[in-house]
Amino acid sequence: MTHRDHEGFGEEHGHYGPWVWSAYRAYNELLREKLKKRFDAREGPWLDQVADVLVEIVDARWQGGRKKEKELEALYGKLSALLEE
Repeated sequence: MTHRDHEGFGEEHGHYGPWVWSAYRAYNELLREKLKKRFDAREGPWLDQVADVLVEIVDARWQGGRKKEKELEALYGKLSALLEE
Protein backbone atom coordinates (compact mmCIF):
# COMPACT_ATOMS: atom_id res chain seq x y z
CA MET A 1 0.00 0.00 0.00
CA THR A 2 1.41 3.40 -0.94
CA HIS A 3 1.11 6.66 0.98
CA ARG A 4 -1.50 7.83 -1.52
CA ASP A 5 -3.56 4.66 -1.03
CA HIS A 6 -3.50 5.33 2.67
CA GLU A 7 -4.83 8.86 2.10
CA GLY A 8 -7.74 7.50 0.09
CA PHE A 9 -6.58 8.77 -3.28
CA GLY A 10 -5.57 5.35 -4.63
CA GLU A 11 -2.93 4.55 -7.23
CA GLU A 12 -5.24 5.26 -10.15
CA HIS A 13 -6.05 8.73 -8.78
CA GLY A 14 -2.69 9.45 -7.16
CA HIS A 15 -1.93 12.37 -9.43
CA TYR A 16 -5.02 14.17 -8.09
CA GLY A 17 -3.84 14.02 -4.49
CA PRO A 18 -2.08 17.40 -4.40
CA TRP A 19 -5.07 19.09 -6.06
CA VAL A 20 -7.52 17.55 -3.63
CA TRP A 21 -5.31 18.54 -0.69
CA SER A 22 -5.16 22.10 -2.04
CA ALA A 23 -8.94 22.19 -2.31
CA TYR A 24 -9.34 21.11 1.32
CA ARG A 25 -6.82 23.72 2.45
CA ALA A 26 -8.59 26.46 0.46
CA TYR A 27 -11.92 25.42 1.95
CA ASN A 28 -10.51 25.56 5.48
CA GLU A 29 -8.84 28.92 4.85
CA LEU A 30 -12.12 30.35 3.54
CA LEU A 31 -13.95 29.03 6.59
CA ARG A 32 -11.32 30.58 8.88
CA GLU A 33 -11.69 33.94 7.16
CA LYS A 34 -15.48 33.84 7.48
CA LEU A 35 -15.21 32.92 11.15
CA LYS A 36 -12.72 35.73 11.75
CA LYS A 37 -15.15 38.20 10.15
CA ARG A 38 -18.03 36.96 12.31
CA PHE A 39 -15.95 37.14 15.49
CA ASP A 40 -14.72 40.59 14.55
CA ALA A 41 -18.27 41.83 13.92
CA ARG A 42 -19.56 40.38 17.18
CA GLU A 43 -16.60 40.73 19.53
CA GLY A 44 -14.31 43.20 17.76
CA PRO A 45 -14.84 46.23 20.01
CA TRP A 46 -14.43 44.13 23.16
CA LEU A 47 -11.33 42.40 21.75
CA ASP A 48 -9.90 45.84 20.90
CA GLN A 49 -10.28 46.84 24.57
CA VAL A 50 -8.63 43.62 25.73
CA ALA A 51 -5.76 44.13 23.27
CA ASP A 52 -5.28 47.74 24.43
CA VAL A 53 -5.04 46.69 28.09
CA LEU A 54 -2.63 43.86 27.24
CA VAL A 55 -0.38 46.30 25.37
CA GLU A 56 -0.47 48.64 28.38
CA ILE A 57 0.45 45.75 30.69
CA VAL A 58 3.42 44.73 28.55
CA ASP A 59 4.54 48.36 28.33
CA ALA A 60 4.29 48.85 32.09
CA ARG A 61 6.21 45.64 32.75
CA TRP A 62 8.99 46.75 30.39
CA GLN A 63 9.28 50.06 32.18
CA GLY A 64 9.21 48.39 35.60
CA GLY A 65 9.93 50.12 38.88
CA ARG A 66 7.81 50.64 42.02
CA LYS A 67 5.77 53.35 40.38
CA LYS A 68 4.68 50.87 37.74
CA GLU A 69 3.66 48.20 40.31
CA LYS A 70 0.51 50.14 41.21
CA GLU A 71 -0.16 50.86 37.56
CA LEU A 72 0.18 47.16 36.78
CA GLU A 73 -2.25 46.26 39.56
CA ALA A 74 -4.79 48.70 38.10
CA LEU A 75 -4.25 47.31 34.59
CA TYR A 76 -4.68 43.72 35.76
CA GLY A 77 -7.90 44.82 37.45
CA LYS A 78 -9.04 46.40 34.20
CA LEU A 79 -8.25 43.20 32.31
CA SER A 80 -10.11 41.08 34.87
CA ALA A 81 -13.17 43.30 34.54
CA LEU A 82 -13.11 42.99 30.75
CA LEU A 83 -12.74 39.22 30.88
CA GLU A 84 -15.70 38.96 33.24
CA GLU A 85 -18.02 40.79 30.82
